[in-house]
Amino acid sequence: MNDWQMKTPVAFLIFNRPETTRRVFEEIARARPPRLFIVADGPRAERHGEAERCAQTRSIVERVDWPCEVVTNYSEVNLGCKARVSSGLAWLFEQVDEAVILEDDCLPHPSFFRFCEELLERYRHDERIGMISGDNFQFGRRADDGSYYFSKYTHIWGWATWRRAWKHYDVSAKLWPQFLSSGDFERVTMSMERSYWRAAYGAVNAGTLDTWDYQWTLTCWIHSMLAVMPEVNLVSNIGFGPGATHTVRASRLANISTAEVTWPLREPSIVAANLVADRRTAKTHFSAGYFRMLVSRLLSYLRNRMYPQGV
Repeated sequence: MNDWQMKTPVAFLIFNRPETTRRVFEEIARARPPRLFIVADGPRAERHGEAERCAQTRSIVERVDWPCEVVTNYSEVNLGCKARVSSGLAWLFEQVDEAVILEDDCLPHPSFFRFCEELLERYRHDERIGMISGDNFQFGRRADDGSYYFSKYTHIWGWATWRRAWKHYDVSAKLWPQFLSSGDFERVTMSMERSYWRAAYGAVNAGTLDTWDYQWTLTCWIHSMLAVMPEVNLVSNIGFGPGATHTVRASRLANISTAEVTWPLREPSIVAANLVADRRTAKTHFSAGYFRMLVSRLLSYLRNRMYPQGV
């Protein structure tokens, strides 16, 4: 990797956590992207000290010391996860055709950036592929003999995509009722995970879940777009805990170790979702235990709406 130079823009989504932001920004700085797009949400007026934390976080990403065009999209009011991320990515893809995307708690291995860049180029015009992920949640089990496998799941703790895919995104998930009733929902999902997805999309449609990522999953399902998953985990989520928006509970997905992917990248023999790997993901992410976690997440959101100062 010593002679590799990054050409792809990076989008960095930040909010109110200066410590995790600093660690992720250090890895972005090592990659030295030529263009850096920074999307920041504003503080919640009712949260004491949050304005100061947001300001501290923004000051960290201003320390660009390599040749780089920096473009910012800062909200001075709090938009929330759903509106801020979706509007920020819409703004991003008005300006670029493709990008690597990191949130402030997603710590990448250095090889993550080259992995994304090579596969963005490889699948740039392949409508079957919707995104490149840096995540591997197979916990050491090999999914394929290639350097990556294909999945129906859209893990977004460090990822990349193209304008051609993002143009289909609908933050309102208005096609969910039609997708559910058409039979496509049963075709795409497994029985063990259906309760989870029904609850998730019901909450998104009802406005009781402040998120953007379920809508991206639905977009990829509706448009039959696959995600690329690396053979090893390339991104560690370091944001689990009380300061997180959603990932507040302990999880085996927190702080997973990372490793370098093998070069040169080897393409899987078949462009199709790996059913064995996806079944493992369904069991570990979206089965009964995770359904209960989703319900807890919804209750936490409602409590925060009713008692914004933690009363």
